[in-house]
Order: sequence, then C-alpha cells, then structure tokens
Amino acid sequence: MTAYVTGGARAQVADDVAAAIPTPGLVTTRRSASPWRWWLLRLASVAAAIGLWQVLTAGKVRLLLRFDTLPTVTQIVNALQRRLGTYEYWLDLAQSLLRILSGFGLAAVVGVATGVLLARSRLFANTFGPLTELARPIPAIAMVPVAILLFPTDEAGIVFITFLAAYFPIMVSTRHAVRALPTLWEDSVRTLGGGRWDVLTQVVLPGILPGVFGGLSVGMGVAWICVISAEMISGRLGVGYRTWQDYTVLSYPQVFVGIITIGVLGFATAAAVELVGRRVTRWLPRAQEGSK
Repeated sequence: MTAYVTGGARAQVADDVAAAIPTPGLVTTRRSASPWRWWLLRLASVAAAIGLWQVLTAGKVRLLLRFDTLPTVTQIVNALQRRLGTYEYWLDLAQSLLRILSGFGLAAVVGVATGVLLARSRLFANTFGPLTELARPIPAIAMVPVAILLFPTDEAGIVFITFLAAYFPIMVSTRHAVRALPTLWEDSVRTLGGGRWDVLTQVVLPGILPGVFGGLSVGMGVAWICVISAEMISGRLGVGYRTWQDYTVLSYPQVFVGIITIGVLGFATAAAVELVGRRVTRWLPRAQEGSK
C-alpha cells in the first residue's frame, strides 16, 4: 500500500511540474513577438527626445536651463548634411577609429594576458600587481602631459592614452573572472591527466569569456572618452579635435554634429563587442535559452 501511495504521489508531482512548464510553442511565440515591441519603444523614446529638443530650442525656452542658446534640431541636421559632404569629416572619422581600434586592440591582448597571470601566478602577482594597483586610480587623461613628453609624435601619445584607458577595466575583469572559476573544474582536468596547458585552454580561457567581454565592453566606453579628450588637447585630426575647433569659433551646430558622431561611433563599437561576445559565449545555458 505504501509503495502504491508513493508511486501515485510521484505521478501527481510529475503532472504538476509538467503543467507548470510552458509549452515550447508558447515560449517561442512570446519571445518572437517581444523584440518588436521593445524596438518600437526604443525608437519612440528617441523620437520623443528629439521632438522635445526641437520644441524647447525653437521656442527659446528658459526654464532653469537656457535652451535658447542651443541650436535647434533642424539647424543640426542642416550642419550634418553639409559636413557629410566634406572630405575632412570622413578623414576625422577614420583617424578616430584608427586610434580607438589600435589602443583598444592592444589593451585587449595585454589586459587579458596580464589578468590571467595576476590570478594564476603568485610570482607575477607580487611583482607586477603592486604597480598596477598604484597606476589604476590615475585617470588616463591625466597622463596626456606624460604622453606628450614620452612619445615623439602626438599620434603615438593618443594611442597610448587610449590603451591605458581600456587596459585597466579589461585586466581587472579578467583577473576577477579567473579567481571566480570553480576549483572543481581544474581538479577534474588534472585528475584526467591534464597539465597546466590543458587547464588553461580547457578551463580558464573558456570559463572567463563572460567576464572578459564584460571588461571589454566597459573598456571600449572608457577608451572613447579618453581618445576624444586626448584629441581635444593634443590632436591634429579626429572627431574630438574637430569638435573642439568648432567650439572655439562658436559654430554650435557643428559642435553637436561632432557630439552625435561620437555617440554613433561609440554605440557601434560597443555593439560590435557585445555581438562578438554573444557569438563566442553561445555555449552558455543563458545564451542558448535566448537564441531559442
């Protein structure tokens, strides 16, 4: 009798669990419909902000903030159309992209390598770790005078500033990701006869990918802040340099063209990092659920 009751209870529990789990068709329908709603909401929020900007600036509203001193949306659009037809605009854009990709790419390689070494090697952590902790609180833009004195060209100095800005977020994220790995994974590889290289390639590098791409995303944003600031201070070309030059001659619509360009470039590069991160970490359970 006991066995019969136990079996019936187990069957009842199984039925309850099955009823609580939504069917795949319903899940797919909900997930396929929701992205369109979110995209419409995003576009609506941007359109509302642009419309509010036009109303406040065209109406020359002064309500705590002086919107009457700012250019209208139509003035900015006209300035953008004129700027898009010039050779200097595309040259500045290419120069800023070259600087950001050079500095960020170097920071990604060095940051991941040193982050792994700081977490895995006690000798390296005690030798190099104190230097990183002393240098990490210093803002990268504060190193502009040092870069001007250290490097023979302004171009190399700006790339160096960009590298410093992106390096520390990437290094710290990688170090924390390595330290957060379960020791059981490493023990399992070693039990099966694996060595240090096997642990690194089969446990450490795959396991830290989510944390690494989090650091890369943060590093890209900080790198853009510093490269634009460095271009304004010591650059001869670039979006930041051109934006500052427009400000000095009081060409405010052109200033906002530069600001919009910086925002679009930052959004595009950050989205590229996020896309690569999702592609590389497809094996994660959460990523597999999101792709269904």
